[in-house]
Amino acid sequence: MKISKFLFSFFSVFLADQLIKMLFLNGFEFKSKCISLILAINKGVAFSMFSFLGENLKYIQVAIIAGLFVYFIKEKVISKHPVLSGILFGAALSNLFDRFTRGGVVDYVYWHCGFDFAIFNFADVMIDLSILGFLYFYFFKKNDKI
Repeated sequence: MKISKFLFSFFSVFLADQLIKMLFLNGFEFKSKCISLILAINKGVAFSMFSFLGENLKYIQVAIIAGLFVYFIKEKVISKHPVLSGILFGAALSNLFDRFTRGGVVDYVYWHCGFDFAIFNFADVMIDLSILGFLYFYFFKKNDKI
């Protein structure tokens, strides 16, 4: 049962993210006063940091994600929190998939109301939400599972 929750969460986030990205890769755009939905290929990480690493960045990320997955298995994090784990890994691997197939991460949400913010995507939001979920359980609900 726990593995099915993990797999459902993983594939739901991965597929949703890839489908949304396909819209932008096929030319969809929307611009308004505060937010623009426009295609950008990010060759770095947040705020384009580490873009100087070029092709090496994707291999570094493979190692980080693989190490995190091993840690999650060893510490039984996936069995304790299969949905959050599935969301985290589905989103991380969707962005990694972009690096291998498109040369960078497909980003498309650009906030520019009052200040310019980093451009991001659905997977980035899911990574952030899953990390917030893990922090919540760590600090407030140590014995609860999701």
